[in-house]
Amino acid sequence: MAGRHLKDLVSAYQRRDDLAFRRATQAIIDEEEAKKHTALAKDLRRMLASGAREGVLDAVVLPEPPRDRDSGVSLVDLQGPGRLSLSDLVFSGDLAKSLGDLADEVGKWSALDAAGLPRRNRVLLHGPPGCGKTSIAAALATELGLPLATARIDSLVSSYLGETAANLRQLFDFAEQSPCVLLLDEFDSLGKLRADPGDHGELRRVVNAVLQMVERYRGSSFIVAATNSPEMLDPALWRRFDEVLEVPLPTADEIELLLAKGLPELRLSGGFTTAAARMRGLPHAAVDSAVHAARRTAVMASRTVDVADLERGVGYSLERRWS
Repeated sequence: MAGRHLKDLVSAYQRRDDLAFRRATQAIIDEEEAKKHTALAKDLRRMLASGAREGVLDAVVLPEPPRDRDSGVSLVDLQGPGRLSLSDLVFSGDLAKSLGDLADEVGKWSALDAAGLPRRNRVLLHGPPGCGKTSIAAALATELGLPLATARIDSLVSSYLGETAANLRQLFDFAEQSPCVLLLDEFDSLGKLRADPGDHGELRRVVNAVLQMVERYRGSSFIVAATNSPEMLDPALWRRFDEVLEVPLPTADEIELLLAKGLPELRLSGGFTTAAARMRGLPHAAVDSAVHAARRTAVMASRTVDVADLERGVGYSLERRWS
């Protein structure tokens, strides 16, 4: 393995920089996989995931979530950082690099602050359903060793006049005080176009509140807003985010890689090209569904996955509706 990776590993250990340590380890894993040292790479990957599960999760104490003042219902669903990392996701090179750069910057926030440069911690993700926007938020939480706080839109939006804005203030105050990755899924339900003639005054006030809170946010949490319907967002919202990233449908090559990652024990002479071609145009979630269906069939039959299982899994995904 390259000496520079070992130097990065030792340096990260000395600095107690968990994120840098895991990235250096992942670089070694990638290098070993490229050399076809699959057994070593698999062992290292398992150890890395186990370390995240046993080390980071035990160290993270989940804060008390904010609650609706009238009902007492939690405004977020909280969970500790899991095992899904950015390296597990399959996206285009540009998107993967942008996400990696954002995660890397978190460890340099103090230096950016000292230089008078703003933190990039407000990200808007848009793209078709099932393409991995929620997974990106979960992977960022793992990378940063932070809890994932998923806003509960049904709890945030109150039937009482003015309470929705009050709940939003609670939510952003929580993000200011308790470092986390805050996921605002289905963001178009909060940031809907104010010119929509079907909306009443209260919803327009909610959008105004969202605009102000996103723009003013300067906390230590990472805000991730996600939408399947970018055309429904108020135009003024776009510039409030530090980064706006499109999460598109996977290409045939990316689908092939997803299948290979999901079914590493299945050795095909021609790879997964045929199966990937059949699934072209479907989202990442459809590929995951095909993998799970193939594995489920094999487990129920008490054997390893075979080509017939893969074909049935692909067929199952093709029969479902994904948008």
